[in-house]
Amino acid sequence: MRLLVVSQYFWPENFRVNDLVAELVKRGHEVTVITGKPNYPLGEIFEAYVNNHEDFQEFSGATILRVPILVRGQGFVRLFINYVSFVFSASLWGIWLLRGRSFDAIFVNQLSPVTIGLPAILFGRIKKVPVVLWVLDLWPETLSAMGVVRSPVVIGLIGRMVGFIYNRCEMVLGQSRRFLPNIAKYGTELKTIRYFPSWSEELFSMIDVEKAPEILEDSEVFTVLFAGNVGEAQDLPAILDAAERLKAYTNIRWVIVGDGRASDWLSAEVKQRGLDGHIFMVGRFPVQRMPSFYAHANALLVSLKRDPVFSMTIPGKVQSYMMSGIPLLGMLDGEGAEVISQSGAGLVCPAGDSEGLANAVLKMSEMSQEQRGKIGQNGRNYAETEFGREILIARLEEYLSDSVELYHSK
Repeated sequence: MRLLVVSQYFWPENFRVNDLVAELVKRGHEVTVITGKPNYPLGEIFEAYVNNHEDFQEFSGATILRVPILVRGQGFVRLFINYVSFVFSASLWGIWLLRGRSFDAIFVNQLSPVTIGLPAILFGRIKKVPVVLWVLDLWPETLSAMGVVRSPVVIGLIGRMVGFIYNRCEMVLGQSRRFLPNIAKYGTELKTIRYFPSWSEELFSMIDVEKAPEILEDSEVFTVLFAGNVGEAQDLPAILDAAERLKAYTNIRWVIVGDGRASDWLSAEVKQRGLDGHIFMVGRFPVQRMPSFYAHANALLVSLKRDPVFSMTIPGKVQSYMMSGIPLLGMLDGEGAEVISQSGAGLVCPAGDSEGLANAVLKMSEMSQEQRGKIGQNGRNYAETEFGREILIARLEEYLSDSVELYHSK
């Protein structure tokens, strides 16, 4: 198939869509990606791109078309402008870049914001092909949960826009089963909604991995590792509270690999609470380096704030964590917690339960290596059967083919 992938974020930014595009090309599809200039997460255009943007016009056989955007910068206002700039730039500049190109279907990687669906719908109308939207973040619910938008009137208006986008897609894919009723309430016909979770990346199978030199190796210490975005949704205050409860246990350390909008706040809090010798922030690294950090971990931590919208989410890191064969510690509600519990991949406590997290860390630290190995293997087995990369991308190929048939049968 000739596929157009619309994604505001793409390589060299680290997102799962990179892996998807590479695999689709490998499977014989002709893939074109329309995206912005790389600036996530620091809010500045990548230096390597500035120095030689021609090196970033192709990825694993896929053609990349980049539209100009106003970078994220710092603060909500700049982020909002960044979102809006991509919509307008992709819609206007994208039409020019796509001239003379034909496609069979358009696939949209819908992280925040949902407005990324607008240029994709425009392209679909112009090219007369179906649009398939992969919903990885629920709007407007996430905006409300994060406190970004509090006005019921504004939430209602955004909801109408979401309905406009969903109902003009041939198919809408939800990253968790609990997403599907939420998607349906915006008027999308149930027959056009499908469950499509993120997959476990083979990168995290932990084969022949050397430990990252950035972390001191100590076999006497139980290491809890958190990897990924450091933001409000991850409920960092609760993690800090759990670490404080275990302050007396010098054999337990917390390692945070990643960064985000709450990084500076977290660093200040660690110092203020006297947790310098217990919590170690090592910064952000390319996704290819992450297994080397996982290799230090006795347990991998995933957390989300307590909110109905987050209880519907399976954090993308869960699949990667499980594939590593390392036990999970979860402080979250809903479907993410159910996946960890049902698979036997780790210990779970409710979102925001710092005491429960501390108890889970302590309990796992007291387990034998054999016990933890069995838990980790449970996770890997589940990842391979439920979140297997080959299985899920083959399923996506079927969905894309179905969307073409549905579109042309009207």
